[in-house]
Amino acid sequence: MKKVYVGMSADMIHPGHLNIIKTAAALGKTIVGVLTDEAIAEYKRLPYFSYKQRKLIVESIKGVDEVIPQKTLDYEENLRKVKPDFVVHGTDWKKGVQSITRKKVIDILKEWGGELIEPEYTDNISSTALIKAERKIGITPAIRMKRFKRLIDAKKIVKIIEAHNGISALIAEKTSIRKNNKHCEFDGVWLSSLTDSTAKGKPDIECVDFSSRIETLSAILESTTKPIVFDADSGGLPEHFVFIVRTLERLGVSAVVIEDKIGLKRNSLLEKQGQSQDSIENFCYKIKMAKNSLVTDDFIIFARVESLILGKGEEDAIKRAKAYVEAGANGILIHSKSTSPEEIFSFMNAFNKLKINVPVMVVPSTYNNVYEDQLADAGVNIVIYANQLLRSAYPAMEKCAKTILENGRAKEVEGFCIKIKEILNIIPERF
Repeated sequence: MKKVYVGMSADMIHPGHLNIIKTAAALGKTIVGVLTDEAIAEYKRLPYFSYKQRKLIVESIKGVDEVIPQKTLDYEENLRKVKPDFVVHGTDWKKGVQSITRKKVIDILKEWGGELIEPEYTDNISSTALIKAERKIGITPAIRMKRFKRLIDAKKIVKIIEAHNGISALIAEKTSIRKNNKHCEFDGVWLSSLTDSTAKGKPDIECVDFSSRIETLSAILESTTKPIVFDADSGGLPEHFVFIVRTLERLGVSAVVIEDKIGLKRNSLLEKQGQSQDSIENFCYKIKMAKNSLVTDDFIIFARVESLILGKGEEDAIKRAKAYVEAGANGILIHSKSTSPEEIFSFMNAFNKLKINVPVMVVPSTYNNVYEDQLADAGVNIVIYANQLLRSAYPAMEKCAKTILENGRAKEVEGFCIKIKEILNIIPERF
C-alpha cells in the first residue's frame, strides 16, 4: 500500500482538515504528523489544545491510520523517516511563511520519486480565524492557568510584559509583529506591585492592599486571555500568604512571585536598600505553607532571590535557590540591579550545575542591553519586561499635557494621539 503523509497543527479541526484527510486516505495508508506545541510556538501563538489532546482528536478521524509527532515546522525529519509516496497539503501554503517549507518538501520527495498533492484550499475556513473567535469568547481560569506551563515547555524563552490596567493588558494581548518570517508576541502579563502602586499614585512600599490589587487584576483578566504572573512582594505573613495564593489560583492566575525580604518593602532597584533578607528557614516555611494550600498542580510559585541585590553574592544566592526549590518552589526569579548581565550569567552557570529542573525567570530592567537569545542560551526560561509600558506612558502623557498648556488648545497634540474613532473601536460595545 502507498504511504501518504499529512502534516497539520490540528488545533481547531474544521471541514478543510477533513477534506485533506479524505484526499489522503484515497491515496493509501495515511500518516498524520501533528505539530507539537514546540513546533507551533516557532511561528505562531501556542495552540488552544495541547499536543496530547490534538493527537487524540486526529486519531479518531476516519481515514487516519497513524499519528506521529512533527517536532518542527520543517517536514524533513518526518519525511526521511516515513519516506511517503505522497504528501497532501492544501494550496494555502503556496504563499507566505510556509512557501519555503513547501519548496523543501518538493525537493525531498524528488529523492525517491514522491509526489505532492494539493487539494484546493477550503474557502472561508481558517484555524486562525477560529482562534480569533475563541479570543472574543474569552477564557476560563483553568485553561489560562495551565497555558503558562505549556509555554515554558514549548518555547525557548517565554516573554512577559507588565500591565497595570485594562488598556495596558489589551496592548499586551494584541501587540504582535512578523520577525524573520515568524509570528512574535508577548506570552503573558506581569502584574507588578511597582506599576500598580504608581498607577494609583502611591509609593512602592506595599501600601496598596491586596483587595485593591485584586481590582486591578480583575480589569486585566477582562482584557487578556494570556497567562498572568502576579508580583506579591514578600507575600506578608505565611498565614496570610496562604489566602493570597488560594485567591489567585481560584481566579486563574498562573503564577505568583514572592521575594525573600522582610520589613517595610523598598523597591529592589533603589541604590540604598535599607531592607533585610528573610532567613532561609522562615522563607522556606512560607513556601511550604503556600504549596500545601493549593487545590491544583497547575499554579506555580516562584521564589525571588534578592541576594545579588543586597550584595550578599552568588554563593548565598545559589544556596537560597536550592533551599527554596527543596521547600517546594516551582521556579526561581534571580534579581540583579547591575547594568551588566554578567552577574546573571554567572549565577545561571552555577545554578545549571545543580541539575535542578525548574524554570528560572529574570527581570532585565537595569541590564536592558541583553538579548533574549543570550538569556535563553544561559538557561533562562522566562524574561519579564516589568515596567516599560507604564514608564513609556508617563512621558507621552506629560508631553501631551505640556503641549496643550503651551498652545492653549488641543489641536497640536493630535499628531501623537490615537484618533477618537480608533479609541472607541479598541473595545467594541458588543463582543
